[in-house]
Amino acid sequence: MDDLLREYLPILIFLVVAIAISAVLPMLSWLIGRQRPDSEKLSAYECGFEAFGDARRRFDVRFYLVTLLFIIFDLEVAFLFPWADALGEIGMFGYWSMMVFLAVLTIGFVYEWKKGALEWE
Repeated sequence: MDDLLREYLPILIFLVVAIAISAVLPMLSWLIGRQRPDSEKLSAYECGFEAFGDARRRFDVRFYLVTLLFIIFDLEVAFLFPWADALGEIGMFGYWSMMVFLAVLTIGFVYEWKKGALEWE
């Protein structure tokens, strides 16, 4: 039983250090940092324009389009890392499957480029 508990000692040390760092660093930041708020820091909005009118007014769809396109392509590219790691094990089927995936990704990127979704006026 003693050997089993000894195996978990590094995890316990890691947790104690992580909790200590996560408690001490914010306190140090608050103590050492300058506390001089100005109108910019106290403003409620950080979206680039002052708040005015109704909060339910319409936004330009390009904000949402750019965000969605970034998320889609960022997540699709994230699939390349585990694929590259397992390439030796999955063989030619895995290789050609990823080539089809990348072809679809490239076709989608070219399509949105041609449609002007990446242009900002």
